[in-house]
Amino acid sequence: MSATRFYTTQLQAGLGLIEETRLLLGLYEPGMTTSELSEKALTSGLFPLVSARRLRNIASECFAPRFLREPGTAAALKVLAGRLTRQEFSQLLFLYTARANLILDEFAREHYWPRYSAGQDSLTLDDAREFVLKGVRDGKTQKSWSDTTINRIASYLMGCCADYQLLSANTRGLRRILPFRILPRVAAYLAYDLKFQGLGDNQIIGHSDWQLFGLEREDVREEFKRLSLQGFLIMQSAADVTHISWTHKHMDEVVDVLTQG
Repeated sequence: MSATRFYTTQLQAGLGLIEETRLLLGLYEPGMTTSELSEKALTSGLFPLVSARRLRNIASECFAPRFLREPGTAAALKVLAGRLTRQEFSQLLFLYTARANLILDEFAREHYWPRYSAGQDSLTLDDAREFVLKGVRDGKTQKSWSDTTINRIASYLMGCCADYQLLSANTRGLRRILPFRILPRVAAYLAYDLKFQGLGDNQIIGHSDWQLFGLEREDVREEFKRLSLQGFLIMQSAADVTHISWTHKHMDEVVDVLTQG
């Protein structure tokens, strides 16, 4: 039985951190600890404007929870970082940041996408604040948050979505909801990532990670049909049952194919 997850304030350690993550991945070597990565980053000269304390915080509170929880994640992203487009790389970072931060995961799936689907063209800080406040009232935090913390986390949610290009980058007033669609190589990566977690084909199709990109079960089926046409997999579907023949047997193979794409 999985442990109960709570909303945390961990996003305050860093939002999207796209360029910082790219640099840290460049320094990362398989098996490296968070402390070793921090020390290597400190001596690399790649972060001249970042204090030692801030850099250690980024490594321990952002990089490690997002990319070192599952073996092989950082190694795969290290290879992909230089081969994917900025938008593709950003979408993968969004996926892992949402997995590591339940509050961002639920904000995207339960608040952002319903607004998007309803045809609304913007979100405000008040919208995010109401979402956070409801979570606190519903017992999704381990202890009650002050109004100051609620306001701060609401701001971080909006900023994080802006970093990952779900919302416009303006820092004052409402933020425009931007067109956001999962890109093919990101969809292929996510499909195989879920497979190598040991999930069955129908579990993969219905997994909540797809909802981060606004995709429900039928949308995922359509996405898989496109992946099938591109040779990533072979999908057979009848009624509510889906069978997938997976072209690649290891994540290393998938990463290799994606870098050639």
